Amino acid sequence: MAQDVYENPLISRYASRRMAVIWSAQKKHSTWRRLWVALAESQRELGLDISQEQIDEMRAAVDDIDFDKAAEYERQLRHDVMAHVHTFADRCPKARGIIHLGATSCFVTDNSELIQVRESLDLVRSRLVGVIDALARFAERYRDLPCLGFTHLQPAQPTTLGKRATLWCYDLVLDLAEIEHRLATLKFRGVKGTTGTQASFLALFDGDHEKVQRLDRLVAERMGFEETYPVTGQTYSRKVDAQVLAALSGIGQSAHKAGTDLRILQHRKEVEEPFGEKQVGSSAMAYKRNPMRAERMCSLARFAINLAANADQTAATQWMERTLDDSANRRLALPQAFLAVDAVLILYRNIADGLVVYPEVIRKHLQEELPFLATEEILMAAVKAGGDRQELHERIRVHSQEAARRVKEQGLPNDLLDRLAADPAFASVDLSEALDARRFIGRAPQQVDEFLADVVAPIRRRYSDVLSSDAEDVRV
Repeated sequence: MAQDVYENPLISRYASRRMAVIWSAQKKHSTWRRLWVALAESQRELGLDISQEQIDEMRAAVDDIDFDKAAEYERQLRHDVMAHVHTFADRCPKARGIIHLGATSCFVTDNSELIQVRESLDLVRSRLVGVIDALARFAERYRDLPCLGFTHLQPAQPTTLGKRATLWCYDLVLDLAEIEHRLATLKFRGVKGTTGTQASFLALFDGDHEKVQRLDRLVAERMGFEETYPVTGQTYSRKVDAQVLAALSGIGQSAHKAGTDLRILQHRKEVEEPFGEKQVGSSAMAYKRNPMRAERMCSLARFAINLAANADQTAATQWMERTLDDSANRRLALPQAFLAVDAVLILYRNIADGLVVYPEVIRKHLQEELPFLATEEILMAAVKAGGDRQELHERIRVHSQEAARRVKEQGLPNDLLDRLAADPAFASVDLSEALDARRFIGRAPQQVDEFLADVVAPIRRRYSDVLSSDAEDVRV
């Protein structure tokens, strides 16, 4: 790696090689050449004067790209597609006259990007399934471990750690459905011509509309697509990019939410992310175990979330049949959104696979708040025993405030239950069971079971082949 020029850290530090290869120059320009081959094959099939020898020459050179020559041509021509047309033609002199025949630049750029988007979505889908599975296993393991619930980040009715994990997991299930939808509805730009009218191809086929339609279908099929977008300008609608990046933003949102929860839980010493044997938490404070994986996940997720607005603005500012101010922008936004989400999901899987739980700390924190949380049930029991609801409510309020003052001002244990036990108004209530947290978790364990059976199990069945592969390692 060159140390005297900027390197994109998404490539050098965070994302997988698999995702980086999808967006590489080799992948991009080899795909351009495959598109030119598919176009020529389809045109030959429909009767144009193109020889099999020309096609064979092109096909043999699909991956043999002289990038230095292409760069020299681009310096002269100021046009990347034409630079690669000339480079390909130099390599395939017999086919020189029919390369890019009737096509516009967006025939190769847009169609190749749709292929890259599809392959990237497929990889993202696999990574999502892996994280869903890991979180589901965690939820099952801790399905009935009571823990303090939080609303407004303040202590609230208890839940279970497993139930909390299903909330993280279900967000990703919703993301998976969106990615599946984007894959199912993604189409090919096809062979549409300079402004989308197919005029150049109509001229090539002497006004034969049916052959132009067949050409569009044939090229799409050769490139692995069943459908093309029914209408385009020079480009496919940039709304497609906005929808794809919105789906990636959704994954970022889910990961950021879970990552923030985990950072709070690690602060409370209840749950920790994995920590390497020789990992350093701080250059100054040697004792520290910082949640660096979750922090990095949140950081990269925030980057992916922000790129969605970029795609929205690009879609909104395309004039008439197209404008080129989308080009440089999309070279950055599309690959980086996928690279960032790829890195996010690798981190998320690593975290979910290695979470460390401290049940005794969880129990301690729950017990500190449980007397307050039990007051509603105590109130109902005292009313059933014949007490006046309003009077009992006032007594509980006074005792609770005093107990809370003692905890906050003096740092002493919560003595609310002792206060209630000494109050004759509650003499008829059995307070001995008030600190049994399992009485306050409702159907949380059963909800975990139902979620795993009804939601996760079908995903596991659909993607059993994905779940048989190993997780990607975190690179740094």
